[in-house]
Amino acid sequence: MLKVENLNVHYGKIHAIKGIDFEVNDGEIVTLIGANGAGKSTTLKTLSGLLRPTEGTIVFDDQDLTKVRPSSIPGLGIAQVPEGRQVFAEMSVLENLTMGAYIRNDKDGIESDLNQIFDYFPRLKERIRQSAGTLSGGEQQMLAMGRAMMTRPKLMLLDEPSMGLAPILVDEIFSMIRTINDNGTTVLLVEQNANKALQIADRAYVLETGTVKLSGKASDLLANDEVRSAYLGG
Repeated sequence: MLKVENLNVHYGKIHAIKGIDFEVNDGEIVTLIGANGAGKSTTLKTLSGLLRPTEGTIVFDDQDLTKVRPSSIPGLGIAQVPEGRQVFAEMSVLENLTMGAYIRNDKDGIESDLNQIFDYFPRLKERIRQSAGTLSGGEQQMLAMGRAMMTRPKLMLLDEPSMGLAPILVDEIFSMIRTINDNGTTVLLVEQNANKALQIADRAYVLETGTVKLSGKASDLLANDEVRSAYLGG
């Protein structure tokens, strides 16, 4: 589904991503883990067209995304849930979700998807007319995920979904990521909570200062002494 080869990204003179290779197969949850500054979020922003690589290819369903206008990428089947949620604070829950369907014109399908999202996240239905900026952090994360789902993505990019959330909400969000994947959406997850990410992922890549240091089955990396020492606190 997604294949990244020799990806290099610069911020001015700073070489943030240094020739990384990775892939995501249809139906998987793949996670990128690593410390702050490792290049995880930069990688996602490059995939969604917010940043342009200085070298390399990003092929999604046989199309090189480096040659696609950023505004066209959602229409190809990629949706990003950004770091920090970034909901439209002054708009209602319903308006935020409807914004996620801006590239669609199938009224019945949009209505059906709204109902599915409310099944996933009942609290959003309870707050359907409430301004998004008044929601709790966990509710805003649910809203950001629901908004992305309204594009009917083949691939969802999730950037630090557990950031700033209480442990019980982290469990709920990760459970929902698994449910979304079980229902047919492929997931690329960037996450500092390496333990949680590795528990739900099929495969993982460990990023360190812009390079891929380790990769493999998530279960293997969860048991890897080097990964446990560096990222799992033991």
